[in-house]
Amino acid sequence: MVSIKYVLIVLRADDQGEGGTFAVYSLLSRYANIVRRDPREERTIKMERALSVDLKPTSRSTRSLLEHSGFLKTLLKIIGVLGVSLVMSDGVLTPAQSVLGAIQGLKVVKEDISTATIVGTSCGILILLFLIQPLGTSKIASAFAPVVMIWLIFNMSFGIYNLVHFDHSVLKAFSPYFAGDYLVRNKTDGWRSLGGILLAFTGVEALFADLGAFSRSAIQLSWLCFGYPCLLLAYIGQAAYISKNPAAYSNPFFNSTPPGMFYPSLVVAILAAIVASQTMITATFQLLSQIIKLSYFPQIKVVHTSKIFHGQIYIPWINWLLMVGTIVVTAAYNNTTKLGEAYGVCVILVTFITTSMVSLVAIIVWHIPLPIVLLGFLVFGLLDGLYLSSALTKVPDGAWFTLALAVLLCSIFILWRYGKENQWRAEAADRMPMSHLFNTGSSQDGSSLTGSNPSQQPFHLTPALGGAIISPIKGLGVFFDKTGDPVATPVVFIQFLQKLQAAPAVAVFFHIQPMSKPTVNRANRFTVSRCFPDFNTHPLVQDFFRVTLRHGYTDQVVTPDIGMVIYEEIRKFIICENAVRKDNSSQDETSSSEQAESGNISSDSESTIPTKARQRRATMHGVQQRLDRVEAAYKDQVTYVVGKEQMRIREGSNAKSWLRRMFLAAFLWLRENTGSKVANLNVDVDKLVEIGFVKVV
Repeated sequence: MVSIKYVLIVLRADDQGEGGTFAVYSLLSRYANIVRRDPREERTIKMERALSVDLKPTSRSTRSLLEHSGFLKTLLKIIGVLGVSLVMSDGVLTPAQSVLGAIQGLKVVKEDISTATIVGTSCGILILLFLIQPLGTSKIASAFAPVVMIWLIFNMSFGIYNLVHFDHSVLKAFSPYFAGDYLVRNKTDGWRSLGGILLAFTGVEALFADLGAFSRSAIQLSWLCFGYPCLLLAYIGQAAYISKNPAAYSNPFFNSTPPGMFYPSLVVAILAAIVASQTMITATFQLLSQIIKLSYFPQIKVVHTSKIFHGQIYIPWINWLLMVGTIVVTAAYNNTTKLGEAYGVCVILVTFITTSMVSLVAIIVWHIPLPIVLLGFLVFGLLDGLYLSSALTKVPDGAWFTLALAVLLCSIFILWRYGKENQWRAEAADRMPMSHLFNTGSSQDGSSLTGSNPSQQPFHLTPALGGAIISPIKGLGVFFDKTGDPVATPVVFIQFLQKLQAAPAVAVFFHIQPMSKPTVNRANRFTVSRCFPDFNTHPLVQDFFRVTLRHGYTDQVVTPDIGMVIYEEIRKFIICENAVRKDNSSQDETSSSEQAESGNISSDSESTIPTKARQRRATMHGVQQRLDRVEAAYKDQVTYVVGKEQMRIREGSNAKSWLRRMFLAAFLWLRENTGSKVANLNVDVDKLVEIGFVKVV
């Protein structure tokens, strides 16, 4: 289950270094058109969809079936999100189960210790664990790594000691015969008992999800060469001890400690329980960041805690919710026996989901022949199904809680995604090129912006946008463009024109593009282009620019002086733009001179040389004029303009419309209560303008 399936196979199904069930879904979405993407992220996604002719018939037919079946695409989406929800649901129980189990070891030496003392101590340790999360995975791991190593060495040593001193015949359990004989002898009871050993491998999904915080080779090496041998010897030693002392099964680790090692092992066990809890907390952060990236959850604050590993993150809001949930669960269940009934069902269900999705990856991404994939699916799928069927018998005894929590989380994720897809469809109608925005002259026929004398022509919106004449206003306007489409016009600018019937002297469509690395070099951070490359445009729009700011997750980019930074970048662009034109002109002159020296140039062509010199002087004068216009606009005022989009649900009378309205109403409520973009902008509020508009969804 762990060594072969996860460590050797599943870990290879990562999505650009990210692990977890949803990462597998994201990987599939890059190799097949099975998902509608956020327009803001669409151009940054690295699609690797192979041509149909390059695929084997099995891979081609499987991909085609997924891409053309709406039902299968929806089912795959729900399964992917459900996998995340199940792991996060069990993540509430893992810290409680781990820490509570370690503290309960005190009952071995002090049987009259009260439940309140155990629960209170456990809650105190858990609160401390969540309080140190802002330190980041790297710093926490530096302190925890020695603890894990000591814990595993203790387990290995105790296992060897018990194996030598008690019953070495338990080594016969390596034979599959005895496993089959056990199930045959105990029948239904034997099958039910399989649900009791889930704790031996419920950390596998956390191991996969933590792939973003650690490398694959590090996980494989540490597990196969150290973790697995130590735990194997520990379980063998406990079995040897229990075979001679059957009553020890109630708490096998503490009951089987060698003489004089109880208290050292208790301390290390508590510390190791904290580490186990940290693993699930880190996995929860990883999984949530993945679903945020694919628009299944609102954009909440994510803090990157490492400049080396992109996946090492901390999410404050989720950290405190997890803490509250874990404390409540610890107090409510108050012992590991009750928690054990609720624990493990979700993770074993996720392992089955992972088996199914990795099988699709093997066919579509890895191009493995279908018979081999089916054989692997049958082996691992039957094993998952055997444990899952046994674990489901615990649903009435407490596992219903984690399943109900998983369904609730899944519903929230799907609801948010449904609302976002409706929002994208409503916003798509507003995406239009600049050439479809304005008209010049008295006609309303959508003629070009260019003309014989554009400065004397009236300038107005197209009839579709109201046809109002646009007046110039002083200043530099920075319009925040959330999509960054190099062709389309930002919605906030269109709304600005329609409502104010004016345009700033210099308009900047400013798009912020986050990158998956710690920092972006200042020289490569900005990209500037003109909205209208032709200089013979109407004076009102000749100084319209697009500025894209690429930044890493440790860069602080939107600062109070961002207006000055944008102004400087535009100045550099205008100067560099002229240098490029000058180089082209110099090449033309060099060609003319070479022709003159060779005698292959006419007298008419000779007269073009002084003409080009005059053109250069005119160009330099034009560059200075453009620089002066931008400087004057910057000195007049800098205004930051953001859009405030409100949504109104389309009316409907039938049952389907009422259901749709109910879902969208819930989405809008979530949207309105997940923060304001204006509140998060670190700019001078006196220069900030918010343009409100309504979209019908």
